[in-house]
Amino acid sequence: MRRPRPLSPGDQVALVAPASPFEQEAYEAGAAEIRRLGLVPVPARDAFARRGYTAGDTATRARSLLEAWRDPEIAGLIGIRGGYGSAQVLPLLDPELIRTARKPFIGHSDLTALLVYLGQVCGLVSFHGPLAVNFGAQSSGYDQRSLLEAVTRQSPMGALPMTGVEVAKPGDAIGPLLGGTLTQLVASLGTPYAFDPPDGHVLLLEDVGERPYRLDRMVTQLAASGVLAKASAVVCGEFPGCDEACGTPTARGVLMDLLAPVAGPVLFGFPTGHTRGPALTVPLGVKVRVAGETEAEVEVLESAVESR
Repeated sequence: MRRPRPLSPGDQVALVAPASPFEQEAYEAGAAEIRRLGLVPVPARDAFARRGYTAGDTATRARSLLEAWRDPEIAGLIGIRGGYGSAQVLPLLDPELIRTARKPFIGHSDLTALLVYLGQVCGLVSFHGPLAVNFGAQSSGYDQRSLLEAVTRQSPMGALPMTGVEVAKPGDAIGPLLGGTLTQLVASLGTPYAFDPPDGHVLLLEDVGERPYRLDRMVTQLAASGVLAKASAVVCGEFPGCDEACGTPTARGVLMDLLAPVAGPVLFGFPTGHTRGPALTVPLGVKVRVAGETEAEVEVLESAVESR
């Protein structure tokens, strides 16, 4: 896996919209917060395009992404929002351009399709982190420290904050962290861009607003595809809005039953992606250590960026 170049104060970052359109107010609030961090947010060309439930047609969104990767003045890319549409642009991208440009890409939710593409097709580390609309919520929307450590520091992030994270299954494992939003991982299966992690990977799963039976269906499909058998550990997000309204079954209960066969540790409540509070930024494609007996541990063992 190649590492992207680190971001530095004053760098321009393209705000890109490969999925659904967004509210102007949320965009402006996010851009203001990114500016406060010392970066210069630049809306990608046609980022404000609209076509039904996507931010412009497929060709327009793909061209906008490629221009951001091609532009030497742009140091990194941040997705504006999720929704739907990222998978549509994958056949129109240029993996060699992206691999050579080595720019950090930050996002989650529907943009999981791009995160998987960057890792598997381009061989590039990417970042499961906040969207521009999450930046607008400031301290309640994203974790500033993990974001800056992930994309600016040429050394391992080390131990991540584990407040509220439960050890559902004890153990100890090391492997590259891969995954993202469960819905998008499953939607990729059976396509040329199917999520296909290597043996020994640490699987990251998170989602929002999916009822327990839907989580069951999707994890069952992941298991049938062979993904779970290759996982050395699983780190589950908070899965907000996924419990039944009556209180049972819960997302945690369903997931823990389904993930019981995993060889190594299983954690639940890791705050990244869709969260109830500040979301951590974590690099995808670098080695992490996951451990837990009475207390959960996730430690990033490698730097996610490098200047050379």
